[in-house]
Amino acid sequence: MGIIGSTIKPFTTQSYKAGKFVEVSDTDVTGKWAVFFFYPADFTFVCPTELEDLADQYADLQAMGVEVYAVSTDTHFSHKAWHDSSPAIGKINYHMLGDQNHVISNNFGVLREGQGLADRATFVVDPDGVIQVTEITCEGVGRNAVELVRKIKAAIYVREHPGQVCPAKWEEGGETLAPSIDLVGKI
Repeated sequence: MGIIGSTIKPFTTQSYKAGKFVEVSDTDVTGKWAVFFFYPADFTFVCPTELEDLADQYADLQAMGVEVYAVSTDTHFSHKAWHDSSPAIGKINYHMLGDQNHVISNNFGVLREGQGLADRATFVVDPDGVIQVTEITCEGVGRNAVELVRKIKAAIYVREHPGQVCPAKWEEGGETLAPSIDLVGKI
């Protein structure tokens, strides 16, 4: 796929956020960390559990300077109706992007051919608009927002500390590695 290290493509769409319809484009993402959290459809089963889980982490993400954009191929009107009728979705304070024309889903390569639905996929984008983390799961497997926050912290750390990398299960404040020939075969 080769998407890690690629730059997000232009888009403009409508979002539902904080009781309002707001236009959002790729230029709104520039200069800050962002999460694009694709899900198949509003008014479904696994999706609300994931979106609520992410809503529970949103304040922490905001404190880290990260904005969240949930994306499905539904309209911003559908997002509002779902937000107003579901206690789980009613917790959401981040952007819910409408992608009924499939531009964003196609840009990220997650539109299901012939179905008009996005895959269950997450992309972490750095302040330069470059994709640093991606996760795609099958229809029935939900994602974990706590693990997403951990990965974002690691990506931020690596960006801020050139020459350092975060090993498996790295947690904020944990030991990192400085890759070198001296480490080859010793870890």
